[in-house]
Amino acid sequence: MDEFTAARNAPAGRRKVRAAQYLRMSTEYQAYSIENQRDAIRDYANIMGYDIVATYEDAGRSGLNLGGRPGLQQLLADVESGSADFETVVVYDVSRWGRFQNIDESAAYEYRCQMAGVRIEFCAEQFANDGSIGSDVLKAIKRSMAAEHSRMLSQKVFVGQARLIRMGFRQGGKAGFGLRRLLVDQHGRPKGILASYEYKNLQTDRIVLVHGPPEEVATVRWIFKHFVRTQKSQLEIARTLNKRGVLTDLGRPWTREAVHSLLTNENYIGNSVWNRGSTKLKSHRFYNPPEQWLRVENVLEPIVDHKLFRRAQALLKIIHRRMSDQEMLDALKALLARRGALSTFIIEDAPDCPPAQRYWWRFGSLLKAYELIGYQAPNNFRYFSVNRQLDTVRLQVIENLLAAVEKRGAVATHDVDTGIVRINEEITVAIAIARCRVSHFGYPRWFSKAGQQPLPDIFVLIRMSPGDLTIRDYLIAPAREIAGKVDLHAHNGARLDSYVFPTFMPLVALAERAAIASAT
Repeated sequence: MDEFTAARNAPAGRRKVRAAQYLRMSTEYQAYSIENQRDAIRDYANIMGYDIVATYEDAGRSGLNLGGRPGLQQLLADVESGSADFETVVVYDVSRWGRFQNIDESAAYEYRCQMAGVRIEFCAEQFANDGSIGSDVLKAIKRSMAAEHSRMLSQKVFVGQARLIRMGFRQGGKAGFGLRRLLVDQHGRPKGILASYEYKNLQTDRIVLVHGPPEEVATVRWIFKHFVRTQKSQLEIARTLNKRGVLTDLGRPWTREAVHSLLTNENYIGNSVWNRGSTKLKSHRFYNPPEQWLRVENVLEPIVDHKLFRRAQALLKIIHRRMSDQEMLDALKALLARRGALSTFIIEDAPDCPPAQRYWWRFGSLLKAYELIGYQAPNNFRYFSVNRQLDTVRLQVIENLLAAVEKRGAVATHDVDTGIVRINEEITVAIAIARCRVSHFGYPRWFSKAGQQPLPDIFVLIRMSPGDLTIRDYLIAPAREIAGKVDLHAHNGARLDSYVFPTFMPLVALAERAAIASAT
């Protein structure tokens, strides 16, 4: 709708208000589709005399927290920076603003907008968000209802997943070394082995575990037998495998923790163990006590004999008794006194010290463990630590992209070795992530890393916000357009800035097939 039409439809005598719209849809209801929200907000704007001048959108995004919602993050950033050219934001209803489990979090984001002079309005609610007692009470009830809906939905999903586990089907996660994921239809007929980052695209399909290549199966058996017979440490076994040139199922060298994970995996005796850990309602991952685990036996043919597996577990209990926090820190302190410095490599190379990953699990990060023993890590360690976190963010974006593409009925694969994503076997996409550098004058900068050869069809740069904790935006451009442009700023000219998007949805749109009408 153009400005002249909006002005003609505005109520007589009322000043035309510049407004933005915020749209969010996860996957639960078609009634909440982006198109339906957009239509409802347009009708509301016509009645109120609003001119919608900006759109912030989070398509396919959970409303449980702010993370992973670049649209809302950008909205808050624009409002608080003073760059927002509008005075109100129209949202479909309270649940679209968010289903935050702490309703104060929902109120906090709304309050931040109000403090910046921008009000929030809900066009489908039966109350005016005008600060009156009645509207505040109804809004608080609606926020609680939105949070409770997510809790109930989470419980229903959990029950459904548990039912499928009991039926012998696989629910997420990597298959593991020596195993593969087999896609079957609703009648149990095999449809093919799934590669890494490949997922089912039919709701009725299921996934089961099967044996992998014979050489991997033989390696699994060797690891168990060698560990029990020689009682060598997991670190020594990892070194032996690496000398032989054997890689893990992720294509990486073996580590002590990777060998430990294999030795404790009940899949190798034909059992499926689920619910060891939980991340319900987008919370931080936590580990459940064994009595909450769901164990289903004989879901696949065993690779390792039960007796051999039990002997391996008995040895592991002797070797790996659970250490207290203080015992872990004492071991780290003793290692520091012996070596004079600490690093992931030094920790992994010390048989008498828990692996580095265990310090991450127990204390949140190696840096935190270092601080607790009074060790100042070198700056390059901090740099590489952030890089590892950003690599995890990048891989999560790729997984989300693959899932979104496949939901549209298309095909997308990720080559771990080259880092290239292929869409419909037609389009090649390189995805990089860039830390935010702030100049002495306060302006953000990013390095594009667009020098990959041969050039893909499309280059995607995930640009982080200052602090490198949240994603700012996505630069999605033909690779030739950005090749050679190393140093990027917040504004790079109209041509390049036209390729900046709040989400990766333009890539998903490329995967869609358009129906061609038959000639008559």
